[in-house]
Amino acid sequence: MDEPFGALDALTRAQLQIDLQNIWQASKKTVVFVTHSIEEAVFLSDRVIVMTPRPGRVREVIEVDLPRPRRLDSRDSPAFVDAIRRVNRLFHDMGVIRD
Repeated sequence: MDEPFGALDALTRAQLQIDLQNIWQASKKTVVFVTHSIEEAVFLSDRVIVMTPRPGRVREVIEVDLPRPRRLDSRDSPAFVDAIRRVNRLFHDMGVIRD
């Protein structure tokens, strides 16, 4: 799935993230989900693959250790916040995000 929720409003996006998770839990199919949203990647994924800028290569694979099913309030958990920080730090170290 390549940025399927990118053009949606925040409420619809959040609901579709929950819906996708429910479909995945019922089917147990592998999903490759491409997004530029760090929060969305961490919320939906068991693993976040951080790519380098041009040329795109795998920089790091981050395991997301959050229980399922995830609820929207999972975003308040220390594990969620730590995963977000780790991804942000990688992008900062690569110069993609600058202070």
